[in-house]
Amino acid sequence: MIDRQTISIVKACELVGVSRRTIYNWIASGKVEYVRTAGGSVRIFVDTLWREPERSGDLTRKEAS
Repeated sequence: MIDRQTISIVKACELVGVSRRTIYNWIASGKVEYVRTAGGSVRIFVDTLWREPERSGDLTRKEAS
């Protein structure tokens, strides 16, 4: 099994320059993958933050500046 890096929603917001609400909308629409921890926190899989919605499965890294 491959270990995938996860980050908090706040860190995801900083990386891609969007609001928390946008991240939650992406989660609800399936644009990003996440996992819920035993304590109930949501962690975002980093590799899904860079995926273009039109290209399912292909990952591209965008500048987060």
